[in-house]
Amino acid sequence: MATNTPTQGASALDRWFHISERGSTLSTEIRGGLVTFVTMAYIVVLNPLIIGTVPDKFGNLISGDPISNPANIAHSIVLVSAGTALIAGVMSILMGAIGRFPVALAAGLGLNGFLAFTIAPQMSWPEALGLMIIGGLIMFALVLSGFRLAVFRAVPEALKYAIGTGIGLFIALIGLTDAGIVRTGVPLITFGVFGQLAGWPIFTFVFGLLLIMVLVALRIRGGILIGLLATTVLAVIIEATAKVGPMKDNTGAVTNPTGWGLNVPKMPAKAIDFTNPMGLWHFNLTGGVQAVGVLTAVILIFSLLLSDFFDSIGTVTGLANEADLIQEDGEIEHIREILVVDSVAVMAGAAGGVSSNTAYIESASGVGDGARTGIASIVTGLMFLVALFLAPLTQVVPYEAATPALVVVGFLMFTQIRKIPMDDYALAIPCFLTIILMPFTYSITNGVGAGIVSYVLIKVAQRKFSEISVIMWIISLAFVAYFAINPLTQLIK
Repeated sequence: MATNTPTQGASALDRWFHISERGSTLSTEIRGGLVTFVTMAYIVVLNPLIIGTVPDKFGNLISGDPISNPANIAHSIVLVSAGTALIAGVMSILMGAIGRFPVALAAGLGLNGFLAFTIAPQMSWPEALGLMIIGGLIMFALVLSGFRLAVFRAVPEALKYAIGTGIGLFIALIGLTDAGIVRTGVPLITFGVFGQLAGWPIFTFVFGLLLIMVLVALRIRGGILIGLLATTVLAVIIEATAKVGPMKDNTGAVTNPTGWGLNVPKMPAKAIDFTNPMGLWHFNLTGGVQAVGVLTAVILIFSLLLSDFFDSIGTVTGLANEADLIQEDGEIEHIREILVVDSVAVMAGAAGGVSSNTAYIESASGVGDGARTGIASIVTGLMFLVALFLAPLTQVVPYEAATPALVVVGFLMFTQIRKIPMDDYALAIPCFLTIILMPFTYSITNGVGAGIVSYVLIKVAQRKFSEISVIMWIISLAFVAYFAINPLTQLIK
């Protein structure tokens, strides 16, 4: 870990957050926090479209209103948007103040989809949220017992670097997909619009990507933030003159392939708007088990638990490697506090009716712009709280302006691959599986699981049992169960 020794006259703020020690400055941390917010602010728009529009088993939305009335859907979306900003803001601030690590938290995209499309259709929304809270309580207990930290320590160094590398590719793919450069089609994926880079939104993305690439290559301070802001201004000008419009209509159908992916970049009619999200705070801790039975409830909780468990560890590990925050003994400073806040975020997100909150890989954009301390996370959190009142302004930035940063940051994280011993196949093959399965399956957990299971299998084949710790045996068996959950569920049905 590359650090500087803080001066004797360093302020209490500097000493608590290790600003000088980690080679950073207050202005750099503020800038990094802003960059992270801009690249993940989309969750305030996207999470409501997933959580706020899906009815439970009884036809009710998460707001408690019946889906039969179209006006209730709009109300539910507004509530979830406000709740998403509130919980993300509070938990990111707690992560910064307690964990002192440059990672922001918000509603997890994979987890919210699992909650909305798998769990909620089997029970009421309060019962579904209750199951998620139970998963968070278990996670919290695992942190306090030291088991979660033991898992982090048990993973071989090479696999930790592979996790960071895979996350880099995953981030880059997210950026390319959200920008419309990579799309589903025939064959499985296509380049741009019918194989062409067509439309003003694509042009906006390419402009932003080239600009940020050059600024980062020239080591310009704040290059990522400068690129984001410049590209957003360009997008607003383009929409004002060309009237591009959205890619999808109100039903979600693609009616304009060359339109903007999510937000249409135009100045809102009003900048200030506040919605009280307290209407989402309703959950039932025991009803879910009664609704689907003990065995099915256990399988659902296990799926949620394992996914968030390794998503967060993978994200924190990748960010720590990229930020050079791994200590000489292989530990991440304040890792216990980081994991405690992360487990609390699972419960807070579910209790707040917006789904489990988790560490966001988009935080890598802030790290790529110099963030090294928890101050960056606090800044990101404060921006989410501001978004409660300025929600319309957060929707000015389109995907196509934010995603170039993700692609460049993906490269920065991908450079960790140089630390993997490629001549040792027993390590290199599990690392390879970890790296490729994250982007190819759109899941950090799948990549981590494949890497750990294959590592243990190869060591068994080599008869090197002494190199497999008890913890690695436990988590590899847990992943075998995780990958077999779907077949097991089908057998139960």
